[in-house]
Amino acid sequence: MKIKLFFLLLTVFFINTKAQDYIFGKVTSENNAEIPDVTVINIRTDERVSTNRDGHFMISGRSGDELRFVKNGYERANRKITTENIKEPINVTLIKAATLIAEVEIKKEMTGDIKIDAKNLNPPRKVQKLKSDLAGYISRRSDPAVLAPRPGEFVQPVTKGVFSIGKVKNKWDDVDLLNYLQNSLGDQFFEELKIDKPQIQHFILYILRTGFERKKILKYGYVTEADMNRFKNAVLSRISAYKTP
Repeated sequence: MKIKLFFLLLTVFFINTKAQDYIFGKVTSENNAEIPDVTVINIRTDERVSTNRDGHFMISGRSGDELRFVKNGYERANRKITTENIKEPINVTLIKAATLIAEVEIKKEMTGDIKIDAKNLNPPRKVQKLKSDLAGYISRRSDPAVLAPRPGEFVQPVTKGVFSIGKVKNKWDDVDLLNYLQNSLGDQFFEELKIDKPQIQHFILYILRTGFERKKILKYGYVTEADMNRFKNAVLSRISAYKTP
């Protein structure tokens, strides 16, 4: 009996230490504009997600993980996750990458004689050939092996006609639904439940993750009155469990 109890406690301890949570936040630019399509990478798990049109993201992880934020035209940013980041959303600011402009040097002054100026301004034949070879290289099709998906990567099949094969992309994700519910219900709704404002998004996410059915909502990007009533009922039935340590 003691041996069984020991293994049970050991199993619970292992699950708790390995348990993961969800980290959510927002990515903006230096002028506080939302940045969509930023790639967010959990360095430990190599999970990758993209920010939505409002710059929001949600990724699984735990305290101690490191997130990397990557987007063309911006400097790469890293953020270490702490216990506070699990409870509250994080805000990340990306800085635009500096662009170097090539310096143009005119070695010979214009004379006014078209024949002489045209000869001086035309690039050497080697330069012309290099530009021609480069243009040909860019216009060629890429090797199919380069464009092939990596092992384990899902690729939407391409078919002709009106029918498509594979999973249809949802119009919303959980972050879109989270923001909609918070804006529609208002902060006062949650204040009456004794939910502090910094905890509102975390609480909504808790309701979504504990069995709230939302497949049709995410598919069509629309919340009906019946859906809203279901969410309110879920809030009232789970508020006690959420507040219980």
